Amino acid sequence: MNSPLVPSPARQAAERHHRLTRRHFLRGLGACLALPAFESWSPLGALAAGPSAAPVRMAFCYVPNGTIPAAWWPEGNGGRDFALSRTLQPLAPVRHELQVLGGLNDVCADPGPDGAGDHARAGGTFLTGVRIKKTNGSDIYAGESIDQVVARQIGHLTRFPSLELTCDAVRKSGGCDSGYSCAYEYNLAWRSATQPVAPEPNPRLVFERLFGAGGRAERAENLRRRQAEQHSLLDFVLEDAARLQPRLNGRDRQKLDQYLTGIREIEQRIERAEKMPVANPDHDAPPGVPGNFGEHIQLMADMLVLAFQTDTTRVATFLFAGEGSNRTFSELGLSEGHHNLTHHRNLQDSVDKVKEIDLWYARHFAAFLTKLEQTPDTDGRSLLHNSMIVYGSGNADGNRHTHSNLPILLAGSAGGRLKTNRYLKAGGVPLTNLFLTMADQMGARELPRHGDSTGRLNLV
Repeated sequence: MNSPLVPSPARQAAERHHRLTRRHFLRGLGACLALPAFESWSPLGALAAGPSAAPVRMAFCYVPNGTIPAAWWPEGNGGRDFALSRTLQPLAPVRHELQVLGGLNDVCADPGPDGAGDHARAGGTFLTGVRIKKTNGSDIYAGESIDQVVARQIGHLTRFPSLELTCDAVRKSGGCDSGYSCAYEYNLAWRSATQPVAPEPNPRLVFERLFGAGGRAERAENLRRRQAEQHSLLDFVLEDAARLQPRLNGRDRQKLDQYLTGIREIEQRIERAEKMPVANPDHDAPPGVPGNFGEHIQLMADMLVLAFQTDTTRVATFLFAGEGSNRTFSELGLSEGHHNLTHHRNLQDSVDKVKEIDLWYARHFAAFLTKLEQTPDTDGRSLLHNSMIVYGSGNADGNRHTHSNLPILLAGSAGGRLKTNRYLKAGGVPLTNLFLTMADQMGARELPRHGDSTGRLNLV
């Protein structure tokens, strides 16, 4: 006879079954919770009213090591009375959608008491406006970046709240610059002060994340199968809960009811997500990371155009190369590293080589803008017209490691809301003032400030 204090073998087996079932329950719930939390859907998004009937997109493109200022800044007194500099000449075809923004500063990147480490500070503060902690350990500390601030507010309108791209390595740890963690140089986006959002360097993985793996027909079938599996998983969890409920006491039943309420909310979110069309472009996934740096940038730019065109996301960061990059440019006939060349000590040969690198990056940015310009949006205008694309660096003069009068461009007019085709001299205000204005145009609830901002930059 079994002791009343020891469960029978049959009872023990049943309890093991219930524990396993509950593990399935929790695992199933976790899989569902990984889905985006869509709260509403309109084909035109939240900004249907206004100059354009299409949604506004926002992207930040970063190049490392500053520029040669004398070759960057336009000639003229500002306004529409300016001539593009040699470095910016590739942007002439899209000048009508361009603003050159002078007088924007990032004082958080200045040395202060922390001494060396300007590259880490330039990268880590560019979108946050918050002075970073000098550490090469795990106790990194920066601030929430403006892309993530906006994504947190409007990200539910698209399948992905934001997209993070890079053509460089992905590093979250280790020391890179005079006692600073590599996380500051290799991540533009920060979800919180301690959590960078790692960018994706592989264009194939970007495509598959956005649209699924395989050919066009296979992607459609995979989507149908995933949706069916999600519904089956929910049905299983509900059936499992129904079997479990009679065996629970009052308090556990209350906990189960709370669980089921959460599951029903997940089910409603899935139903809303299914009403949001999943784009399936007539493109094959790229083969992977190309060996040529220029091709890599072009492929990533193509992925970003597709993401905006299909309204898969409206917020993105694109790190062309990590701050402090010492990449060589054999395609330009240069064997020296970029970072080393920027410490040119005013030697003309090195200065001329940095000018060529600055021009090379500008050409690739111009090609990206041209593709946006040539891609029609839902309102018949171009994607570029309905976007705000920032291009620049957290270093101004790479030789002196300055962070005032940063080289910053803003392309696109947010659907006609912003003035373009001008050289605006802001007069020495925080870079974050620009970001507050952009956040307003994205439909984010009015932010009182961001980082070290002192107000909004007047772009209208």
